[in-house]
Order: sequence, then C-alpha cells, then structure tokens
Amino acid sequence: MDTIEKCNACPHHCGVKRTQLEGNGFCKMGLKPKVARVGPHYWEEPCISGNKGSGAIFFSGCTLKCVFCQNYEISANHVGVFITPEQLANCYRNLERQGVHNINLVSASHFIEAIIESFKIYRPKIPVLYNTSGYETVESLKRLEGYVDIYLPDFKFSDNRLALKYSSAYNYSNVALAAIKEMVRQTGDITYDENGIIQKGTIVRVLVLPNHTKDAMAVLSTIRAHFGSKVLVSIMGQYVPSGEAYKYEEINRKITEEEYDEVVDHAIDLDLDGFTQDLSAADEEYIPNFDCSSSDYFFNT
Repeated sequence: MDTIEKCNACPHHCGVKRTQLEGNGFCKMGLKPKVARVGPHYWEEPCISGNKGSGAIFFSGCTLKCVFCQNYEISANHVGVFITPEQLANCYRNLERQGVHNINLVSASHFIEAIIESFKIYRPKIPVLYNTSGYETVESLKRLEGYVDIYLPDFKFSDNRLALKYSSAYNYSNVALAAIKEMVRQTGDITYDENGIIQKGTIVRVLVLPNHTKDAMAVLSTIRAHFGSKVLVSIMGQYVPSGEAYKYEEINRKITEEEYDEVVDHAIDLDLDGFTQDLSAADEEYIPNFDCSSSDYFFNT
C-alpha cells in the first residue's frame, strides 16, 4: 500500500493521510517502516530471552509520547533507517539463523500495514512476539490474529489523568484494558517449550513510577479482576528518568526499594504470577544502542 488517505490504526484516530515516507498524524511517521536496531536482545523476561536472546526489532516513532521514555532517541527523535517489508522479512530470516528464541517486534503498531505484508512474504518458524505500549485498537489487533503468538503489552496507568499528563494518551486505561482482553482472547493460556521458553500467551508489564505506587497497584488490581491467572505480570523496577522527565519533579528520580516492594507485595496479595526485577536494572547501561548498524539483517537472505 503506497498511501493511506485516513489513518485510524491507533487509538488517536488521527484520520490523516500517510504516504510511504511522511505522515502528519500523532506518530509523525509514514507507512514505510523505520528501524533503529535489529539483533538478539538479552534483557527481556527470562522466558523470552532465555540463553539465546530474543530477536528484537526496534521501530522508530510511537503512538505515545511518554515524557520518561527510555527509548526517547527513537520514539520521539525518530532515529532509524527506512526499510521495505521485504527487508523486514529478511530480518526475521537472519534472526532465526542466529538461533534466537522469538521475533520481538518493539513498538510496531504504527507500521501495521508493513508488518502484515512482511508476514505474507515470510512467516517466521519461531514464535512472534508483539511488544507494545498497550495503547492499541481492538480492530488493529484483530488484523494480527494468526501472525502473533505472544503479546507483551504495557499497562502503564490506571488513572487516565496521569496517562494524559505523562504520555499524551486519552482514555488510556480503558483502551489498554480492551486491547489486552483481545490479546488474551487470541493467545489463550501461557504455554512453554521443554526449556521453559514461552511459545504462546500474554505477559503484561507494569512500570513502577516514582511517587505513583498507588496507580501501579491499581493497575495490578485491574489485571487480577479481569484476567486472573490467564496472564503473567512483569513488575518493572527499571525506571530511569529519561527523555523529558527532568521537567516533572515528581518523576525525576529512580524509584526506591520501598516503593518497589510495596507494589510487589500487592501483587503477592493478589496472587498474581509473573516476574520481578532487581533494581540494579535501573541503569542506562541496559538501554540498547540505537546506532542503526543492522544493515546485514536487512539485505542478507
């Protein structure tokens, strides 16, 4: 598809024209994928990264504008190189050859047309993981059914006022809840291979922000009420003030051990299953290098 006259792929429903290289919508991206990094990624949840890594493809642009984004360089500043759906399919092939456990599409929702086209060119033989902010339309997710095996959404906020303030996302909590319901419908229960690597299912990430533990706990309560044991929960303690977080005094620091423990204890009280993080992960060394030095993945077949 060369042009979309009225794009409504994400919950912003911009209704604007998008050409291959240009767009005036919220994401400011055209239809042609822009990619900042391709390669094995070892810092996801243990059942995703395993010992061979997750085959991560980091896309530029985003459907949110999180002021604290650790990937601000690519989400807001759009660092990356343009590739075709054919080259994207080559990325899948080359990551598979490296032996990664899965294909991990990171923040790809604004390129859904090219994503689907790439899968029609080559369907990976290993699980496909869709790594998302959770701000998705049910309609777009339904188009991915049969292509995606594992969903890895964020559930960033329970309070929509915080979502609007920090991420420019209207009605985030309601949208994310509906989206995750669709993800769970598609994937069903969590399944693993003989080595404990996830093959199918949904893992919901909850990022703990400084001074906002009550909101994170409310998110966990919502997950428990709607999904019970059908999802795993990953409680993220890796927050490092990035991007424009310095403009907001209340989030311009790392979280404390007490804050993180309060949220984890709530998850235990709710009998939620999943993952916790060592707070040593709150370090910029764990932010990938988006140097766009991945051309071998694009062109080698």
